[in-house]
Amino acid sequence: MKIGFCGTMSVGKTTLVKELKKLGEFKDHQFVTERSQHLMNQGIPLNTDSTLKGQTVFLAERSLELLQDRTIIDVMAFARCSKSMNYFEKNNFINLAKCLIHEYDYIFYVSPKGVEIENNGVRETNSEYRDLIDRTIQSFLKHHSPRIKNLVTVEGSTEERIKIIQDSLVLQYL
Repeated sequence: MKIGFCGTMSVGKTTLVKELKKLGEFKDHQFVTERSQHLMNQGIPLNTDSTLKGQTVFLAERSLELLQDRTIIDVMAFARCSKSMNYFEKNNFINLAKCLIHEYDYIFYVSPKGVEIENNGVRETNSEYRDLIDRTIQSFLKHHSPRIKNLVTVEGSTEERIKIIQDSLVLQYL
């Protein structure tokens, strides 16, 4: 089963993945979290400075991973909002990326509602940019909903979010 967590920066996707790893029902799942610090150290621009090459690296990573803390939808949103990519690069990239959306069995949209931006030294901490990414993600989710098999919104405390995820995945087996 391919599961991805979709959402703007600093909404708790990595926290959810780390907590899910601790649960017995996920013992056989492979978990992967984003390697932004490593990529930044390799000279790949992030956030508003993202380039076509950088987003292509992110797309390649997202298309290889199973249970992750970012999805192809997120990469599409960061490409759409990039200041460094031109209009044609953005549209061509998004058209390529959207072809992979159907690969997910579940996409959990992680809402930023009630979650403060955490500065991890890599992510953008501008709240207006965070809101722009979130609106763009929501727009892509709405627009591409026919390609998404199961879309679930996750919000609340980490414990409440985990319960929503568990309950959604239990339905898979009923």
